[in-house]
Amino acid sequence: MTKPRLRVYTDYKSPYAFVANKRLFELEEKYGVELEWLPYTLRVAEFMGTVEERTPHFWRKVRYAYMDARRYANAQGLVMKGPRRIYDAFYSSAGMLFAQRHGLFRPYHDTVFRRFWSHELEIDELSDISGVIASVGGSAKDFEAYVHGPARAEHDRIIDEAETLGVFGVPTMVFNGELFWGGDRIDLLIERIQNPESIAAALGSRHRR
Repeated sequence: MTKPRLRVYTDYKSPYAFVANKRLFELEEKYGVELEWLPYTLRVAEFMGTVEERTPHFWRKVRYAYMDARRYANAQGLVMKGPRRIYDAFYSSAGMLFAQRHGLFRPYHDTVFRRFWSHELEIDELSDISGVIASVGGSAKDFEAYVHGPARAEHDRIIDEAETLGVFGVPTMVFNGELFWGGDRIDLLIERIQNPESIAAALGSRHRR
């Protein structure tokens, strides 16, 4: 029997994506779903504005968000240090796609998240991401050829498709066409996985409003 598929959009520079990993991987074991991981590389300047434009209210919100994410990280025994600057993260997203294609996804994924949030990895340095690929058994040379070849077009196509579905942040999970944004929606997602007919009921009540 084919397993139900759960699509997960993530970004290595997102603290909330980092702390959601544990529960998302548990869904595979506990509920028999197949996870399809895809990058949704956040364009920070686009939705947060430039540093100069940010207000004191904005910075209070940012400080709280990192404090909140760190609480989840501490509960899992994870190290989470505040980011040192604004990151693009394209190379790490390309690495995700390359690692999946070569059967290296889980070790790559775990290593990039762990080392980035421990300040041991520069995700905007191609050489650093190539080093991770090599460390988990891949070819750094082939990865760099991929980055300089089709990676950007594939990456951008995935982002465009995500936004067509309504994705705007990470982690976002898509199950049977329904979006769930944030780790705090995982319990609701589990309800849908266990009772897929509840999706039709929820959508039907929405249309009747």
